[in-house]
Amino acid sequence: MSQRWFPRTAQREQPASAAPRLDVVQSLSPEDHEYVRGALRYLQGLVDHELSSVGVSAGQIDGLDLGPVASVLEALGNPQHSLRIVHVTGTNGKGTVCRMVESLVTVSGLRVGTYLSPEGTVNERIRLDQRPVEDQILADAVWTVRGVAEHLEIALTAFEAITLCALVVFADAPVDVAVVEVGLLGRYDATNIVDADVAVITTVGGDHTDFKPGWAERVASEKAGIIKPKSIAVLGDIDDALVPVFAAEGPATLLRLGDNFSCEESRLAVGGRAVELLTTSGDRHEVLLPLFGEHQGDNAAVALTAAEAILGTPLSREVIETAFAEVRTPGRIELLAHSPVIVIDGGHNEHAAAALGRTLAESFTIVGRRIAVIGMLAGRDPARLLRPLHEHFPLDLVLAVEMNSPRAMSAKLIAEAAEHIGIATVVVPSLEIGLQRAYNQAEPEDLVLVTGSFRLMDDARATFRKLSTAAEAR
Repeated sequence: MSQRWFPRTAQREQPASAAPRLDVVQSLSPEDHEYVRGALRYLQGLVDHELSSVGVSAGQIDGLDLGPVASVLEALGNPQHSLRIVHVTGTNGKGTVCRMVESLVTVSGLRVGTYLSPEGTVNERIRLDQRPVEDQILADAVWTVRGVAEHLEIALTAFEAITLCALVVFADAPVDVAVVEVGLLGRYDATNIVDADVAVITTVGGDHTDFKPGWAERVASEKAGIIKPKSIAVLGDIDDALVPVFAAEGPATLLRLGDNFSCEESRLAVGGRAVELLTTSGDRHEVLLPLFGEHQGDNAAVALTAAEAILGTPLSREVIETAFAEVRTPGRIELLAHSPVIVIDGGHNEHAAAALGRTLAESFTIVGRRIAVIGMLAGRDPARLLRPLHEHFPLDLVLAVEMNSPRAMSAKLIAEAAEHIGIATVVVPSLEIGLQRAYNQAEPEDLVLVTGSFRLMDDARATFRKLSTAAEAR
């Protein structure tokens, strides 16, 4: 990696004004705290399209350009070129596949850096060896990126800056493998500045689209953009008609679920799913996934194929069993309590809602009420979430909430969609009040579900912790 634009001692002289949230608790000196706070304030001051919402229509991106990110990386000496990269996109399953690949690489004895889709704190999104990046390491990367961008007079967005920071962190570590999750679609996503050694497309479904004729092909084309000529392309559950879209990008090799590898069996087991995976080399592995949902078998098959592709060798049974046993997927059918059952899930589209409904119906025997606390981002269709969820897992009550976000959908719109489907609905002012009401009124045999957006997950956990602590104190 090329020399930085200024030494780190000079970076520490940057001014600071307000104190943002520190994402990782550490023993830092006052000088170090100021250094970290200044870095996080810089990120928080950038234009954030995750909040202001880039125009997305018919599976295409309006207003995004890879030029700024490319210019900063070139000035830095293109650190991404030193990395072996697994690049992952898909309508659903991409975050889970990233965590599975991360675990497989780690258990294989290699260093791994993981950059996750824009949910959670910055530290949680940039991971080294399966842990959130430490504040000082993150701050070093932020000041480096900021210095170069300002020198070049480039105005980065928040996502562009954080993506650049992740690549700097990974190159500095250095990691043996970087697992990079696409933020939005693929072709014009800031992460697509990397040249994927392995490009993974998990699924193509109805998200970020207007559903006009040809929408699936347009969405597929955007996702196919992460495939480069040297890439091994790994396709998950992709319709036959869409496969030529990915082949047209000219990957070095194309591997497809069901053709070159597969999940032969996925059955309910104590603690998760028992799955049988068939690899590209013809090996069969029976493993236990500590995850809910039949679809996790396909995710595991895709992840194993990607991991073996990036490492260039079949993995041993011991590595595979250990790695999958250690996988955790926060915010994806995450169980917070057993009595009543409390589940949180960040699903926000039709395909994810159907999978969630099927998984809840299969995994939990609920003799009491089924209560859903639902909040969504504006621009989504609440009926497309509620209808398949209710079809597979009939709901007794929806508590419609407005998220704590500038892009929040009105709780009234969610309630209207639920009522139109025939679900009893109550509008409540906030997630905290909705979850508090559901928690306090629920009987031990009930189930409470929080869903509609990954942006609900952190607040849901925090609220549940407060409620359970208060209940224990009584």
